[in-house]
Amino acid sequence: MRTAQYGEIGEAADVLDIVDCPHPVTGPGEVRVRVKASGVNPSDVKIRSGHIPSPWGFPRTPHSDGAGVIDAVGEGVDPARIGERVWIFNAAWGRTTGTAGEYVVVPENFTAPLHDDISFEIGACLGIPASTALHALTLNGDIRGKTVLVAGGAGAVGHYAVQFARQLGAARILATVSSSEKAELARLAGADRVINYRTEDTLQVIMDATSGAGVDLIVEVDLSVNVNLDVAALAKEGRLVAYGSSEREFKMPFSKSILKNIGFDFFILYHLPKARRQEICQRVNDLIAQGNIVHNIAEVLPLHSIVQAHERVESGSAIGNIVLAV
Repeated sequence: MRTAQYGEIGEAADVLDIVDCPHPVTGPGEVRVRVKASGVNPSDVKIRSGHIPSPWGFPRTPHSDGAGVIDAVGEGVDPARIGERVWIFNAAWGRTTGTAGEYVVVPENFTAPLHDDISFEIGACLGIPASTALHALTLNGDIRGKTVLVAGGAGAVGHYAVQFARQLGAARILATVSSSEKAELARLAGADRVINYRTEDTLQVIMDATSGAGVDLIVEVDLSVNVNLDVAALAKEGRLVAYGSSEREFKMPFSKSILKNIGFDFFILYHLPKARRQEICQRVNDLIAQGNIVHNIAEVLPLHSIVQAHERVESGSAIGNIVLAV
């Protein structure tokens, strides 16, 4: 079978290759999926580049997210699952076999049903982008009646976060973006107020929009850049949930935070408890089944263009998700 591999940490063009290798075989509790689409996420390129430490072996097939059809099952898995359409998560975390190949074997519980009316390309966006958005929004409980700020409201995660916040009953949704094109995407997703942080005074707009009270919840894509703004923008008892940061270490405004009783939550989706992960999968599927969700796929590229795909994600030039057709 054809698969993408890299044998060392490095730049995409230097280390990624397409190779032929034997079809994988299922073990107990596992399923084999004929991959139709593979999602390319920032964490995938950060693992490949070494920005995220990854002390597991080589060679590796990258990408944690994907979608396809189960074509074989291992001992202990219901044979009726053969032929089932699924989306995949966590395939490449702590493992050397991700979704950037024609077949992948994963534990059965690393898959979730993919509705017949949802494309494989969309399915490849659900493992990290959609699931991260939903976990961030619901980590601290019900958001009905809350004011939510989504940083990067047109990004892969942020675009889902704006839409899910609307579905989950948030009273007001604010979103930050960096361009007029992204602003339109965030508006169409359901943001009540979109803030172009390059041309507007972000904090002033937030305070004006909330009558000086601040926001109840922030879903943050880059904590090291925005932490001071976030603390200033949060209401008393507000919650800051961060899933990303461009810097590994930075200063936190502790005094300002504690005086407002601000709560901080940092998470990486790969380490969620099994029960929470299953809950998120079910809720993502339920929200999508309600309809009216726009899946922002920036580009679908063939498997052999994986270097280009990684470079697009690393550059930040893509507005939305990058997916490989396998």
